[in-house]
Order: sequence, then structure tokens, then C-alpha cells
Amino acid sequence: MVADHPGAGWAHHPADAAILKMGDLFDKDDEQPMSAGGGRPLADRLRPQRLSEVVGQDHLTGPDGVLTRMIRSGSLGSLIFWGPPGTGKTTVARLLSGETSMAFEQISAIFSGVADLKKVFEAARLRRAQGRQTLLFVDEIHRFNRAQQDSFLPVMEDGTVILIGATTENPSFELNAALLSRARVLVFHSLDAASIEQLLSRAEAAEQRPIPLDEEARAVLVRMADGDGRAALTLAEEIWRAAREGEIFNAEALQQVVQRRAPIYDKGQDGHYNLISALHKSVRGSDPDAALYYLARMLDAGEDPLYLGRRLVRMAVEDIGLADPQALVIANAAKDAYDYLGSPEGELALAQACVYLATAPKSNAVYTALKAAMAAAKEHGSLLPPRHILNAPTRLMKETGYGAGYQYDHDMPDAFSGQDYFPEAMGRKTFYDPPERGFEREIRKRLEYWAKLRKERSGEDHQP
Repeated sequence: MVADHPGAGWAHHPADAAILKMGDLFDKDDEQPMSAGGGRPLADRLRPQRLSEVVGQDHLTGPDGVLTRMIRSGSLGSLIFWGPPGTGKTTVARLLSGETSMAFEQISAIFSGVADLKKVFEAARLRRAQGRQTLLFVDEIHRFNRAQQDSFLPVMEDGTVILIGATTENPSFELNAALLSRARVLVFHSLDAASIEQLLSRAEAAEQRPIPLDEEARAVLVRMADGDGRAALTLAEEIWRAAREGEIFNAEALQQVVQRRAPIYDKGQDGHYNLISALHKSVRGSDPDAALYYLARMLDAGEDPLYLGRRLVRMAVEDIGLADPQALVIANAAKDAYDYLGSPEGELALAQACVYLATAPKSNAVYTALKAAMAAAKEHGSLLPPRHILNAPTRLMKETGYGAGYQYDHDMPDAFSGQDYFPEAMGRKTFYDPPERGFEREIRKRLEYWAKLRKERSGEDHQP
């Protein structure tokens, strides 16, 4: 619930005047009037004043959105806002405090430590004792370490604060399970083209002038924003600053004026793992066009090409295997070619390998076989191999049966003895089951032929 005490909840309470000031920790920009630019960035001046004004997040802030329903019901619990930059996480947190009349405090995990948190909690307890609850917004909450995250648990449990944490990273990996169990995760989506256009129209209305772009250049600007509303408004500001009186930029001029905004991509975080997963699954799914697209996305974002080369090698052994033995050769060659040529010539070798792997016959039979063999190795422990395949370098080992009865396969018909090589206590096992695809069709024929010979020769060995 929003409040545990009578008099708390949605109504304004004068108790805030008694709370110690902590302006050095919190962002008070929301207290400035909208019309007072004062050098504030356009994105800040155009912050929505009501939840209904938030664009691109109708599933949260629309008439039937999750947050709209929470406010209508008169209850609000701790929340984690997860989504890309510039999608409205901070804005929505501020608006929630206004909708609920809770005291709003904001800190950033980048600049705050344990001492800062203690001050925040003390102020929240004092405020709560006087009948008003605190909405604590923590930006970049995933930057707090495990111990710092744990410090929120007591004040969340006793209602001292309603926590709203914002993160661009997957909460499942970056936040403590205990913290997640006490908060609901809400996902913010990248803004689509229509939402970006809506923001640009608002900017033009606020500035009382159009953005000086032709139709094609405006479409390019929307793409440059890459789903980030703040970036879209920042780019618009740059264009207004750069344009001379009456000047209209085309797409080429736009590129020169604003340069090119780097894609949203962090090589150590979610964007990296999402794209490499998409590349791998596109190769596995035999879709060379999608695979090339994700390869290009990662190269364009500045990914280490040798990392991509290593991942292509892994795809060759995990998803193609012996269905096409050349896949591993080509993937390794592409990695080495890039290492030798560098960029941009070497990138073509990676693209060639990517297309080859995507169009190759697929098999995970070796991958599955190794997993099964590893499980069997752990299950059966340190079993001795059958004595007939053990070397006998000493007389004692010969006397105890080491090497007795071993048949040299090259001396046998078809260079195949049919002997059993598994430990006797374990018995024969089948791990590798090649499918009827690619080169493994031929391997399957060989295995079936050898299985037939093994059965025949095993029977001969047991006849009197």
C-alpha cells in the first residue's frame, strides 16, 4: 500500500517543511516552471506534466495502463523500471510522486554511496512519522553492489519508502533476488517512429518554428534517434542551432551537421548479448539475410570483429558440426583472415563465413553427444577400461591380463575388429546419433555398417 498511517496517502501534507534539506543529492529541476528555459535542454523543458502526456508507453501510462490502474486503485508498490535510455523512466517516476502527493527524492547510484542512502532513509523515516510517505527514485540502480542493494530491503518492508529503481540492464542478472521479490518489474519500450514524431511535433510547437529539414531528412532524424526520445529532442536542438535563416537541410546535410549518433549498444551489457543471441539464432535457423543484418549491426556498433570471428567458430561446431566438416575450417579461416587483413577488408571474410554457416546443413549431434558422454563420465566414476585395450609394459601387467586378446584393427577385414571398448561394468552406450543430413548421412551409413559387423563378429567370437 502507499501509506501505513492515517493522513498519509494521496493528500498533501505540510510535514515536508520539517525534513532536512538534501538538495545536493536530489534533482530539483521538476520544481522549475515549464516556461522558464533558463538554458535548460529542450528535453528537460518538454518533460510531460501528466502521465497521460507520456508517449510510447501506453501499456503503462495509457487509460488502461498498469500505472494508471495502480493510481486509480489508490495503491502503489515498489517498482523497477527496465528499459533503454530516453524512454521516460525518470519522467514517469516524477509524475507518480505528483499523482500520489508523496515526497519525491531522487538519487543516482553512480554518485551515491552508503552514507547518502542512510541520509535518505533517515529523512524518509522522519517524514513517515509525520504522516507522509516518500517515493525514492534510484537511477541506474544496477550500479549499486549487492550489499548496497540489500540496504533497501528493511525500508521497503516497513513502508518507509516506495522504491522506484530505473535500469537499462536486465534486472534478472543485475539485481538481488531479494530486492526483485519485493518490487514489480515494469518494462519500458523503445519509442517507435510515431512516438518520436509526436515528440518532434511538441518541440516545434514549444519553439514555435519547424525543424528545418526536408521530408527525407526528417525520416533520417527519426531513425537516428534509435527509439530514444531524449536523443530525438537533443538532435532537434542541434539542428536549430546549426541552421541559418531560411536554410533547410537534406539528408546528406543533416548527417554532416549532427554527425552520426552511435547506436545504443554497450559491449558489456544487454545490447551486446541481445544482438549476439540474435546472430547465433539466425545462423542456427538457416536465415543468411537475418544473420548478415545482425552481424552488420554489431560491426556498425563497434563490436570487436575478432569476438565475432570466435563466435562464428562456436556456431560451426555447435550447430553444424559434422553435417558439414568444412564449416569449422571456413569459420577459422575467416577469423584468421580478419586478423591478417584488419578492417574493412577482413569484415568481408566474416560475412562470407556467416553466410556459409547459415546456409550449411545443421546438426547438433556432436554437441548433444558430448553432453551425454560428460553426464555418463560423472555418473560412472573411475571405471577401468577393458583389460584387452590396456598396454602391458611390465610382466606383472601381462600376467594380470593387460592387453590379452587385443586385436589390431588394421589386421582385420575392413580394418575393423568389432571389439568392445567400454568398461565392462558400464556396457555399451550410444551418445552420437548423426541425423540424415549433410555429410552426417555418410557417417550414419558407416556407423550402421560397423554396428552390423560388430554384431556378427561378436557372435563369431562366442561360438565354440
